[in-house]
Amino acid sequence: MADEQDLLDYDEPDEVPRKEDKNTNNGVTSIQNGSSTGTQSGAIRGSYVSIHASGFKDFLLKPELLRSIMDCGFEHPSEVQHECIPQAILGTDIVCQAKSGMGKTAVFVLATLQQLEPVDGQVSVIVLCHARELAFQISREYERFCKYMSAVKVSVFFGGLPTKNDEDVLKKNCPHIVVGTPGRILALAKSKVLNLRYVKHFVIDECDKVLESLDMRRDVQEIFKMTPHEKQVLMFSATLSKDIRPVCKKFMQQPMEIYIDNETKLTLH
Repeated sequence: MADEQDLLDYDEPDEVPRKEDKNTNNGVTSIQNGSSTGTQSGAIRGSYVSIHASGFKDFLLKPELLRSIMDCGFEHPSEVQHECIPQAILGTDIVCQAKSGMGKTAVFVLATLQQLEPVDGQVSVIVLCHARELAFQISREYERFCKYMSAVKVSVFFGGLPTKNDEDVLKKNCPHIVVGTPGRILALAKSKVLNLRYVKHFVIDECDKVLESLDMRRDVQEIFKMTPHEKQVLMFSATLSKDIRPVCKKFMQQPMEIYIDNETKLTLH
């Protein structure tokens, strides 16, 4: 990984504009109006909309996860889920930009739960986001999908509450999945009550908001350095400027890139 200064002051020439057609060119595939998948224009609108004949069962997920998915009433994955989940559960680094309501949260929740092998006293998954409300929502999603995985423990940590409460949770009932804001997660790690040496999955949701703030980016970098070199990195956002995309990729190794710039175009790198 590049040093801190490289990440904070990263400068790179503008990307070459991509051709907006459905032909493959230099490793970039553009899919417009869903034509390459035999679907109707605009089919990716809405939350968890079915645009593929395949179902979640085709991802070969754990039975406990499939049961939770069925309880939620989901049957077919959205476009983002269809493209991301098969690669994510294999451990591929992914950066994904798609508008809200397309099921991005479910991608990293399901992918990390699928790969999780819970070990008592070890944090395996770290999820960072910019706001306490979002952290709480993400933790609720984990709880919803892992309700039949009784051994899995999830905790959420963010500023505004006494640090001692978080320290007590980590000491007495160490979670396997930690969700939180960078400032609080870093404080807990520096105080040695949060051990990041066993992290296998490093996730940033709304990564543009997290990494565009230099203070938050510094916190993320410090947290990142405390985790093992070999791990999966997943980043998701509703908006992702071309300026911040190279910054995201600095944390990753040969990531799969998925950018949905409007309701009818999916670009894969």
